[in-house]
Amino acid sequence: MTSDSIDERLRRHNTNHKGFTGKASDWEIAYTELYQSKSEAYSRERLVKSWKSRKRIEALIRGAKFSGS
Repeated sequence: MTSDSIDERLRRHNTNHKGFTGKASDWEIAYTELYQSKSEAYSRERLVKSWKSRKRIEALIRGAKFSGS
């Protein structure tokens, strides 16, 4: 989730800085969703991160329906 532009967020991820995303400089955008409010976006981000299923997240990125748990 970001309140900046997606390009700015990606630029920050790909610069050398402290933190998880600073350890690599090859981040790219695979998927985005737009929400009207920060709370809606944050809720969706927490939901997706809670899945802990690579297959389910890859299905989301591909736009496919996922029937697994």
